[in-house]
Amino acid sequence: MISILDSFLSNAPMEGHVPVLSQETLTFLDPKDRGVYLDCTFGGGGHTRMILEAADTKVVALDQDPQAIERANLFAQEFGDRFQFRRMNFADLEKLEEGPFDGILFDLGVSSFQLDQLDRGFSFRGEAPLDMRMNPEMGISAADWLASASRHELIQAIRVYGEEKNWRRIVDAIIEARAQSPLKSTQDLSELILSCTPARLRFASKIHPATKTFQGIRIAVNNEIDVIEVGLPAAFKQLKPNGRLCVISFHSLEDRIAKNLFRRWAGRPEPGDNRPQDMREVKAELLTRRPAVADDTEVAANSRSRSAKLRALRKAE
Repeated sequence: MISILDSFLSNAPMEGHVPVLSQETLTFLDPKDRGVYLDCTFGGGGHTRMILEAADTKVVALDQDPQAIERANLFAQEFGDRFQFRRMNFADLEKLEEGPFDGILFDLGVSSFQLDQLDRGFSFRGEAPLDMRMNPEMGISAADWLASASRHELIQAIRVYGEEKNWRRIVDAIIEARAQSPLKSTQDLSELILSCTPARLRFASKIHPATKTFQGIRIAVNNEIDVIEVGLPAAFKQLKPNGRLCVISFHSLEDRIAKNLFRRWAGRPEPGDNRPQDMREVKAELLTRRPAVADDTEVAANSRSRSAKLRALRKAE
């Protein structure tokens, strides 16, 4: 018997590990010979490789995922002392001994490796333990989080972080279901979400009905919003004068944080800031007044680039 979930997945594309907005990233980061750059989200190393191959640069790459170590070791063999890897969360940037840097890059959210590796529990594409931790050696799994989260925390994750319009039904369904039996697998959660999704909405969108809920829970489990709010200011401090900061986001909350911080550093008003212009300190120049987005060709080749937004700035001298 084919489940509702299976019918969705039969036509689901499987992408490779392709760095998004690659040309735009190189344009704004503008790697130079003898420059030192920081990739705060190493993942599969796609952006790091571009920076290393664009000029005679050095790159320090960060990733909290223990599975990134093996990929980093291969880079070290290929690029030698031009590449260094530090296993750490970018929220801990102030502890980084290297720096300052000529350019810093963030590619926020879950990496393609994490998403495509079904046993990590990020995806509803197959049966797997409901984990979702970017660093599986720290914190609690999504299954444990769902078992203990308050109604308010569930609403925050699904309505705010996931931006799910059907959040009421999903929150109620989770609370009712966990009272009977724990939600332990990705399929448990996917099928539960599908069961409380009205038929008129189930196939009305190109994305699976569980997509936004999975996203919101992942953000909550990994405390991603707080980490970004700490990591971006720490990165700005690590920039050299004239250094460049690039942030790729896939979620409106991530982009809003970057947008507001960039405006603050560029001396532009933020929401609720009514101060006269001469009271604002200009610490940087915006290189993107509006975020760069993927063109139709890139979206066709890599659907994950559809929601990507890139913002860039240059720190003042």
